[in-house]
Amino acid sequence: MSKIYDGIMGLVVGDALGVPYEFKCRDSFTATDMVGYGTYNQPAGTWSDDSSMTLATVESIGRLGKIDPDDIMLNFSKWLNNGEFTPYNSVFDVGGATHKAIQRFDQGTAPLDCGGASIMDNGNGALMRILPAALIPHTEEEIRHVGQLTHAHEISRTACCLYTYVVEQYGQIQDMKAAIHALGRLTAVRLMEQFNRIAGLEGLSREEIKSSGYVVDTLEAALWCVLKTDSYRDCVLTAVNLGEDTDTVAAVAGGLAGIAYGCGGANGIPDEWIAQVPRREWIQALCEKMEAHF
Repeated sequence: MSKIYDGIMGLVVGDALGVPYEFKCRDSFTATDMVGYGTYNQPAGTWSDDSSMTLATVESIGRLGKIDPDDIMLNFSKWLNNGEFTPYNSVFDVGGATHKAIQRFDQGTAPLDCGGASIMDNGNGALMRILPAALIPHTEEEIRHVGQLTHAHEISRTACCLYTYVVEQYGQIQDMKAAIHALGRLTAVRLMEQFNRIAGLEGLSREEIKSSGYVVDTLEAALWCVLKTDSYRDCVLTAVNLGEDTDTVAAVAGGLAGIAYGCGGANGIPDEWIAQVPRREWIQALCEKMEAHF
């Protein structure tokens, strides 16, 4: 399989692992496997808005052969209003800022003007879906535009760029932990106070890692999980067991771990987890169509 499929499936499986535990406090549960029900009363393997918006982006890029923010936003509208790009044709989870942005789009606002731009608009709803754009040739402006469809504040857009940089670096050096370490050299990490912990993430304890829906917390937690583990399974279970925004932290971490470890084998995405993912053949076909352009 391609790194596009590995990354996207890594994100989807991580999301599905976390869905039953979302909003639960750290250490009030222990996730050890793919299970169902819990927070949203969904069957095992069910993925949420993280994956739906990611797959909506994959579909757009695969159909057009390029990053087109207007078309991606139209897909987001189809997801929220019609249940497209979901496991079972219904939406059971959507973030507040994302919901407002799509409503603005539906009311006629230009796509790049839809995302909230206040300091309070820094949830993880852009970071969680940026991976498809990171996996293909792109400009920094394109990454920022895809992010700002729903989250237009500089903190959120920069977080998307930092995550994308890790994917880019991995493509060059084939070492995910080294790619994360390379973030410490970036101006944004050194000069933006919100990101100044990233250069020393590996030295932080579990107690120092937050797993809230704030985009900086999510980025830190996901990168920390990759740095602290040596297999896909351990990475995403570590992410879920941080608690709180379990599905998104595991999705963001799982995308990187999927790229790094692939599918199957001793360290890759477990085959038995992939087998529980609804619409997995459709997901594979979307990834293959996207890959065909690049």
